[in-house]
Amino acid sequence: MDKVLVAGATGYLGKYIVKNLVKRNFNTTVLVRNSTKFETFGTPVDRIVQAEVTKKTTLVNCCDAIDIVISTLGITRQNDGLSYMDVDYQANLNLLNEAKKSGVRKFVYVSVLNGEKLKKLKICEAKEKFVDELKKSGLEYCIIRPNGFFSDMTEFYNMAKNGRIYLFGDGKLKSNPIHGEDLAQVCVDAISQKENEIDVGGPSTLSQIEIATIAFEAAGKPVKITHIPDWIRRLVLRSLKLILSANKFGPIEFFMNVMAIEMIAPEYGVHTLTNYFNSLNNEKNI
Repeated sequence: MDKVLVAGATGYLGKYIVKNLVKRNFNTTVLVRNSTKFETFGTPVDRIVQAEVTKKTTLVNCCDAIDIVISTLGITRQNDGLSYMDVDYQANLNLLNEAKKSGVRKFVYVSVLNGEKLKKLKICEAKEKFVDELKKSGLEYCIIRPNGFFSDMTEFYNMAKNGRIYLFGDGKLKSNPIHGEDLAQVCVDAISQKENEIDVGGPSTLSQIEIATIAFEAAGKPVKITHIPDWIRRLVLRSLKLILSANKFGPIEFFMNVMAIEMIAPEYGVHTLTNYFNSLNNEKNI
C-alpha cells in the first residue's frame, strides 16, 4: 500500500482527504502547521509532521519514504501578511522540491476549475504558475480542478437568512459546487488513475437563481432576489482595487469574477446543496 503525505490536512478539503485515506487503510502522513489543531479532529494517522510550508528549511526530509503527495495548500483569505504567491505558488513549490529529492512517485495537486483561463486573477495566477512547475517536474502528477466547494455557497444561505439575496446579472449562470467529502474521494482515487488533469463538480448543476431558491427554502424564508446590473459589479471591482490592500481584495476579486461566468464541471458525488443548506439551518437552530 502506498505511503501518502497530505499537505493542508487541517483545511476544509484536507480533513476529508485524510479521513478517506485512513478509511481505505493507506499509510498516512499529515503535514500541518499546528499539530495540536489536527489532533483535535481525532483522525488516527501514522505520522504527523509539523512544518511551516512557506519556510523551506522546515520541510527538509518531510517526504522521505513517501510515495504520493496530495497537496491542498492554498489560501482563500490572506492572513499573516502572506500572499497567494507565497502560499499557492511558493509553498507548493517548496514541497514539490522536497518530493523530488526524496523520490516521491506522484504529486496530486488541487487547483481550481478554469484556473488556466482565469490567470488574470491573483489566486489563479499563483496556482497556475505552480501547475506549470509541476508539469515539468518529471514526477507523475494529477491536477484536480474542482468547482466551488459547498462551503463557498454559505454566503447564499446567510443572505437568505437575512431575507434577501443579491445576484449580479440575470442569475441564469450555472455551476455545480461539490462537497468536500465527494471531492476527497476523487483526490484519493487519483493516486491510481492515469489522468493528468481532472475537472470535477457536484452532482447537481444549478443556476444562481436555483441556488438562491434552495437557500431560501432551507432558511424558511420567502424568495426575495434583487438583480444587480453587471456594470455595477465591474465598477465595484475597479473601485475596490484602488482602496483595498491586495490581501483583502484577492478573495473579493475571485468571488465576483467567478460569479460572472458559468462554472460547470463533470457531475460527481452524492452530497446535495439542499442537504448542506439544511445542515446550516439545523446548526443555527441548535
